[in-house]
Amino acid sequence: MIPSVLFVCVHNAGRSQMAAGWLRHLSADAVEVRSAGSIPGDQVNPAAVEAMAEVGIDISDQRPKVLTTEAVEASDVVITMGCGDACPIFPGKRYLDWELEDPAGKGVESVRPIRDEIEQRIRGLLAELEVPVR
Repeated sequence: MIPSVLFVCVHNAGRSQMAAGWLRHLSADAVEVRSAGSIPGDQVNPAAVEAMAEVGIDISDQRPKVLTTEAVEASDVVITMGCGDACPIFPGKRYLDWELEDPAGKGVESVRPIRDEIEQRIRGLLAELEVPVR
């Protein structure tokens, strides 16, 4: 059974979308990836899309999705990124809270360091899950 990871932030427009993009890319689809937001935005942050494109990862087709209890229940690991108490807690799930700067309203220059920090955290997560990085 492949591991399943859910990334959650408020708008599901920046951090969680970049994290999902990195995880899909680095795991070569060896991990089931979901992302959602407690209050989803209208679109993925264009600066996040541009920053990810610079490293060869296309997230332009992604759309913010609303966080559902079903998504949490279906995931082995739930990684929150500043959504506070909006994330439902279920026993037996692994929860991680990644303190990451919010890229909302920032230009691509300010989003690059956030993108790079997310990459390092994803690489660490893959090592913990014992999934080889491609």
